Amino acid sequence: MAIYTRTGDQGETSVIGGRVGKDDVRVEAYGTIDELNCFVGQARSLMEDERFADVREQLLEIQHELFDCGSDLAFVKLSENRYKVKSEMAVRLEGWIDALQAENPVLERFILPGGSQLSSVLHVCRTVCRRAERRAVTLARSAEVNPEAVIYLNRLSDYFFALARAANTRLNIADVEYVRSKKVFRNK
Repeated sequence: MAIYTRTGDQGETSVIGGRVGKDDVRVEAYGTIDELNCFVGQARSLMEDERFADVREQLLEIQHELFDCGSDLAFVKLSENRYKVKSEMAVRLEGWIDALQAENPVLERFILPGGSQLSSVLHVCRTVCRRAERRAVTLARSAEVNPEAVIYLNRLSDYFFALARAANTRLNIADVEYVRSKKVFRNK
């Protein structure tokens, strides 16, 4: 079976319910989610150490959910009862974030992406996730989208931030503080 179809040679692609330009905001939104999924796979491949068994499984679940999220955004018109991204998914992410934050040292200043290679890749996941969220918000201004998908992407970027810090913590590597930052976070 050939993977090429030649149907996109004129700058259009199929979405569920029609055809649009390859630069359509809808394609940009789910395409950015696809890009994010690739970086999540890269992060998982760096987690061979047993210290990361729990989050490796979480990331695998997230990869499946990113496909669900992209699918929800690929529909030109989809009835609400057919959406794949549900509110419970963001709630579950919040629990994971809280558990990861409990591992991390108190944050007082902004940090720079880095420390370990794994943390760096997870920060890439965070920033690509933020871009995917922005693209989904742009799409939502002109088309009907699953609002839970936007919420999920918002929460997911927070998850990647907490996980990037936890990766450094588990590897006994300090976060890299932004040296020009004053203490900006109030800790309870």
